[in-house]
Amino acid sequence: MKKTILLSFLLITWASCAFAQTEVEEEFRQRGPQTTAAVSSDAVRQGNWIVGASIGNIGFNFDSDFFTLNVNPRAGYFVSDNAVLGTEVQLGLDIYDGGETFRYGLTPFARYYFPEGAAPTHRWFGEALAGIAGSSEEDSEGDAVFSGVIGLRAGYAHFVAQNVALEGILGYTHTSADISVGNGQSGLNLAVGLQVYLPGRNR
Repeated sequence: MKKTILLSFLLITWASCAFAQTEVEEEFRQRGPQTTAAVSSDAVRQGNWIVGASIGNIGFNFDSDFFTLNVNPRAGYFVSDNAVLGTEVQLGLDIYDGGETFRYGLTPFARYYFPEGAAPTHRWFGEALAGIAGSSEEDSEGDAVFSGVIGLRAGYAHFVAQNVALEGILGYTHTSADISVGNGQSGLNLAVGLQVYLPGRNR
């Protein structure tokens, strides 16, 4: 009798655990890892901050032993809903056979998130920037060591968490300082970045 009761108890326990595990597995399959978050307009409200960075170009050429990297950390403040004023630091490095070039700059920017086409998980935005930049290269014709920078950008922010977004940015930049646009002058640049949206003190 005791063996029968013990066996029944073990079978019931095993069946309960198996059922619970099946439910957990099914819920995980339905939810999966978080790749998006519904934030509506909370992240782009007046008084919030953004902090992040974008990588404009990273690569290595095995034939010429040429390595390049451009990183642009940034911070901004929402002066009104959808509108940000901030500053971006331009940092670039080229390493090649025979030397290296370091590029730098400081570019204030204005960004606007368009209400048109907005969704709970993403926002489109436009951006304008103007500042100064330089490089460690010696001055030569068409490549100034220190120069002004102006640019226009369009981008897409996809929220992967309530206050974190992945961004894709396509921009046009004009400069003579050899910063993020090949050999200077002007050009298009495609960048990817990560942006953190921080609520203001009054939120």
